[in-house]
Amino acid sequence: MRRTVFFVSDGTAITAETFGHSLLTQFGEVDFRQIRLPFVDTREKVRDAVALINRAAEADANEPLVFSTIVNSEIGQELVECDGHVFDMFATFMEPLEEVLGVKRSPQVGQAHGMGNSHTYEDRMEATNYALAHDDGISKKLDDADVILIGVSRCGKTPTCLYMALHYGIKAANYPLTEEDLEQPRLPAFLRQHRGKLFGLTIDPERLSQIRENRRPGSRYASLKQCRYETEAAEALMRSEKVPNLSTTDSSVEELASRILLELGLQRELF
Repeated sequence: MRRTVFFVSDGTAITAETFGHSLLTQFGEVDFRQIRLPFVDTREKVRDAVALINRAAEADANEPLVFSTIVNSEIGQELVECDGHVFDMFATFMEPLEEVLGVKRSPQVGQAHGMGNSHTYEDRMEATNYALAHDDGISKKLDDADVILIGVSRCGKTPTCLYMALHYGIKAANYPLTEEDLEQPRLPAFLRQHRGKLFGLTIDPERLSQIRENRRPGSRYASLKQCRYETEAAEALMRSEKVPNLSTTDSSVEELASRILLELGLQRELF
């Protein structure tokens, strides 16, 4: 079964796409063709969007699904006239929220993913710069870190740090456990002094070998034997040092970040 899905907004369409995608993942037997239509903020643009949706309906012989977070009610009403099934997320939740809060909404486009609170935005940018400056053991000055990820090379430390920085404003550093580190009975002293900030990432050796093979084909670094040695030694070191850890083998950076923040008790607002 094939179905075209549109995520339409007069802003970035990130909210529509994120929520809509979460719902669609529950229908694995359906082949969804997903199209994002951001910044549909004029009558001309919404009419173009309606025309595109109508063409998809005709081509697919199936009613397209349309997830909308259009704030402007007049533009939103024109979208409803398309040949797709429109799920207006704001209309679904806004009236009940107004009733519960006892306050009428103040419609403004781009509040969720615009600059919003400038201080919060600056915190996220500062955290991102911090993650880049403290990536892969570049700096051993970690006093300002909120979390320090450790693990073998290519286990997913960098993308997880950058995600936490960009989305939560978390100052995340990471340090790769080298063969020299793995031959020692304890973690390096500069890491032990920040024990409460440490979190380990591990990975199945087979998966690690595949990742490294793409980076350095045919190398000792990518061999399954070397990957098994490093992951087993790293996990043993984490156990002995009582460092909490997670496997990145089947986990997304979103899931890893959420679990790490929960484990370390770090409460930050998303975006």
